Amino acid sequence: MATLRKSAEDYLETILVLKREKGVVHSVDIAHYMEYSKPSVSRAVNNLRRDGYLEMARNGELTLTASGLEKAEQILERHQVLTTMLTALGVPKEVAAEDACEVEHALSEISFQCIRDHYTNQIQPKVARKGDEDEKKKEDKKKKKKKKKG
Repeated sequence: MATLRKSAEDYLETILVLKREKGVVHSVDIAHYMEYSKPSVSRAVNNLRRDGYLEMARNGELTLTASGLEKAEQILERHQVLTTMLTALGVPKEVAAEDACEVEHALSEISFQCIRDHYTNQIQPKVARKGDEDEKKKEDKKKKKKKKKG
């Protein structure tokens, strides 16, 4: 397997996201999602196929190989963890997602493991608690409205 460039990693991540959303992925789906031209996507798909990350059925359906899926899951996890951490720090969600997309490719595995561990032990529990608190507030508001009506 060749070492992947940022753009190839972005394609793999996109294919995984689309597969989870739609179930089936074709080159045209990637072009629409990434807002790239069809010829650009075709070149990238051919390169990923050549390098063993992707397979294409006769009907044009794209499927990640085991190594492609592994790499796509790694990149997607990086993206999700970094986006969540940045938003927890107060970065607007859109900016956090854009920044995460850049940073996810540059971090060493050791650095990301440390960030992920911090996220898992410190940030994720706080985000979950905040979500629980938000739900409780919504329930309390509903109860107050019912009491006022009754």
